[in-house]
Amino acid sequence: MAIDYQRLLDWPVPEIRHSYGARDSQLYALAVGLGADPVSTAQLRFVYEQGLEALPMQAVVLGYPGFWMKDPGTGIDCVRLVHAEQGLRLHRPLPAAGEVIGRTRVIGINDKGPDKGAIVYSQRTVHEASSGELLATLDSSTFCRGDGGCGGSDAAPLRLAPSPERTPDAVCDLPTLPQQALLYRLCGDLNPLHADPDVARAAGFDRPILHGLCTFAVAGHALLRSMCDYHPQRLTAMQVRFSAPVYPGETLRTEIWREAESLAFRTTALERAVVVLSHGRASVSAD
Repeated sequence: MAIDYQRLLDWPVPEIRHSYGARDSQLYALAVGLGADPVSTAQLRFVYEQGLEALPMQAVVLGYPGFWMKDPGTGIDCVRLVHAEQGLRLHRPLPAAGEVIGRTRVIGINDKGPDKGAIVYSQRTVHEASSGELLATLDSSTFCRGDGGCGGSDAAPLRLAPSPERTPDAVCDLPTLPQQALLYRLCGDLNPLHADPDVARAAGFDRPILHGLCTFAVAGHALLRSMCDYHPQRLTAMQVRFSAPVYPGETLRTEIWREAESLAFRTTALERAVVVLSHGRASVSAD
């Protein structure tokens, strides 16, 4: 079954009510690398129950509707899709524990043509369950490599600019653990690509790879450390393009540039000298 443009725009992605506690926030922070410095009180606030705060990047795992694109009714060839871009906007700081409602919808399809694939754009809003207050907006694009020729709009909701050519204003190197993908999958993404060597090899990798959203969070950690003095309320938005996979155990270098109204950044896997996140943009408040 091929993608039907209007049917996919109208696809009823399930609404998700999601309760999470302090231990979930601590696990998320540990899974993306916080707590590596045992004497950093700034990192401790995300992994220790005394004065616990939630990382802003944690919004990406809240109200997550699961791998809805695998439903045959969508018409998507789910074996050949890849996560292409991710955006995050925080409307207020995330609580370290609470109950939220996630609402996801398809907002656009960019048809590249037969044999060229299509990009599906979706948006998830995360609301506090009791008040309905909007906490976060998550925009993502998925490159469906086997689904070109479906029709649809030429306009892409996300337009990301490349990194500057000049020397970065800040550089932050953060290691990942060999077991980091196994930790991160406990936050909700149980795709065996990140755990099972046989599945990874069948997908063309010599071993399991790190979740793209974990790499996204490591870059967020670099921004918090380098530009926000670890104050989570200051990081209010991030956007990235996923340009290459990361293998657990690699060191991730995030280069950051100050621009007039935002930050630009990119992340490289140092051991292979490969850019893994490109076209990064972030917004940071003064307080």
